[in-house]
Amino acid sequence: MIEVVVTGDMLVEARDKAAEMGRLNNSITRGQGNLAGFLGEAIAQQVMGGELANTYDYDLVLKDGTTIDVKTKLTSVKPLDSYMCSVAKLNTTQECDYYAFTRIKNDYSVGWFLGVCSKERYYEEAIFMAKGTVDPDNGYVVRSSCYNLPIHMLQAMI
Repeated sequence: MIEVVVTGDMLVEARDKAAEMGRLNNSITRGQGNLAGFLGEAIAQQVMGGELANTYDYDLVLKDGTTIDVKTKLTSVKPLDSYMCSVAKLNTTQECDYYAFTRIKNDYSVGWFLGVCSKERYYEEAIFMAKGTVDPDNGYVVRSSCYNLPIHMLQAMI
């Protein structure tokens, strides 16, 4: 896990992109996660390199052509290795090679690059959680059907 301080420039750029994007169809957070999502992309790019692509299927393209879709969650604390990384069932058709996972602190001061997982391995090892299911590990009621994998099962880097 790599901690990254969110700079003023990162925050301004992410706010501009979030405002331009508006609310996406099927957004679990009704557009409130856009800022965190764009910060997550910036953090993943800082750690992994590559170019931001911002397509439906992926967010980042590495020099060798590998495509990465970045998944981000907000958090109030530094994540533990047991915390879950999620991909909504609605997003399982995205055409990417890897998922990268990030967490952003609620005050947008800092974020964490948690690691990566190939799309293929992710769905082989992730646990499906149906909407309305209570996660027995933390009591969270799943708001949208998703696949979960704990942070400790991610690779540090490709």
